[in-house]
Amino acid sequence: MNSHGQYEQQVVWAVVGTDIGPLLLAATREGLVNVVFHAGDAVREKALERLASRLGAEPVEDPGSPLLTEAIRQLQAYFSGERHGFELPLDWSLISGFNRQVLRELASGVPYGTVVGYGDLAERVGQPGAAQAVGAAMGSNPLPVVVPCHRVVESDGGLGGFGGGLETKRKLLALEGVLPQPLF
Repeated sequence: MNSHGQYEQQVVWAVVGTDIGPLLLAATREGLVNVVFHAGDAVREKALERLASRLGAEPVEDPGSPLLTEAIRQLQAYFSGERHGFELPLDWSLISGFNRQVLRELASGVPYGTVVGYGDLAERVGQPGAAQAVGAAMGSNPLPVVVPCHRVVESDGGLGGFGGGLETKRKLLALEGVLPQPLF
């Protein structure tokens, strides 16, 4: 028998089709732990290997897991325009320190249909001048879409970078009514 605290970490995953392509969702007992863009076979394999090594457990495909079912339901409602925020337990264990602080502020303080500059976000966590570090935090966001790093843009109106690719960022901002719908 495992002693308490040594129990097997359970990681479940599923892939959901969305307007921005397939998303891999992974969850632990704590909550949703990872969302991965463009989750075709190769990307999925790599993401699952990374999760196994980071979380110390082999992820198991289980789209029927209650946690994933709810995450999938909320994501589908978001993409169909019916939901403007996520109410899901999140597991922040893939990220720590400054990056976690910035992402938590983003999750709680930058609502649907709004955007924030990298520098503004740095100021909000008490680190004015750390705009580049904020950019790095966005790049390492393990929970994109749910933790809305697509809402962080450059102060001059540029889109800034995006782990999922600028086309994806543009589509998400268009969905939220921040940008005109892409023409192509």
